[in-house]
Amino acid sequence: MQQHSGQHLITAVADHLFGLKTTSWELGRLRSVIELDSPSVTSEQVAAIEQRVNEKIRDRLPVNVRELSLDDPEVEQVRGRGLPDDHAGPIRVVTIKDVDSNMCCGTHVSNLSDLQVIKILGTEKGKKNKTNLIFLAGNRVLKWMERSYGAEKALTALLKCGAEDHVEAVRKLQSSTKLLQKNNLNLLRDLAVHIARCLRNSPDCGGVVTLHRKEGDSEFMNIIANEIGSEDTLLLLTVGDEKGAGLFLLAGPAEAVETLGPRVAEVLEGKGAGKKGRFQGKASNMSRRAEARALLQDYVGTPSTEE
Repeated sequence: MQQHSGQHLITAVADHLFGLKTTSWELGRLRSVIELDSPSVTSEQVAAIEQRVNEKIRDRLPVNVRELSLDDPEVEQVRGRGLPDDHAGPIRVVTIKDVDSNMCCGTHVSNLSDLQVIKILGTEKGKKNKTNLIFLAGNRVLKWMERSYGAEKALTALLKCGAEDHVEAVRKLQSSTKLLQKNNLNLLRDLAVHIARCLRNSPDCGGVVTLHRKEGDSEFMNIIANEIGSEDTLLLLTVGDEKGAGLFLLAGPAEAVETLGPRVAEVLEGKGAGKKGRFQGKASNMSRRAEARALLQDYVGTPSTEE
């Protein structure tokens, strides 16, 4: 009832102040939405609407329900979307004194003071040049404040600063994280080159070479494959959890990779694709790496080098 009467009030005030027509609305479980027939609504307009509706609540205006006959002249003054062609019987009208009269069959409060307060949370882009106005009324405002204060307290404890500094503290954390990620990526690239050169210079290089690391990504594996080359070596690289999901790359002579790639993916319970001597994809069961290595060994008929 609070949300529905709140929607009537906001709709009437938005129309009266700025000519913003309501085209649809939704009373959701956590928040309610009014769709306004405008491509944009300014923050100043939102603030003015919120101020006015709360003024009306403090004025304790009554909300009345009446039934009018279809031929009553007052029907022409009532807001609504029109009646079905086959409508029969009286028309139910909900009236907020000195504010709005609207055809409605829903339940409502009997006085605007029962709404307690309305909070407009903001706007979102709607469909087809419309704007969605997001609002809460009554008890939902109190619950929203309780949740917001709880989140604020948690952030204050985590960020070690007052609420007024939360946004800046998060920005600094994001900046530091991006820098660390960039440095980590550069180190991972350097490590890939170093690993590749060690493998390439190993007297055991050739035949089948396998390598698994918990940390890494597709770029990491491709750098190693590029450094080693694939003329004489079947290279199986995997990154990710030792026994869970991860990524794999098979590199080597094009004909061998074309034959073995799908079979390796099947063994690792994953999917992949490839061309020109590379086959890579996602695996869901890294615990079967030994089976994949044995598959490659059987194909080339030589022992493997494992790192």
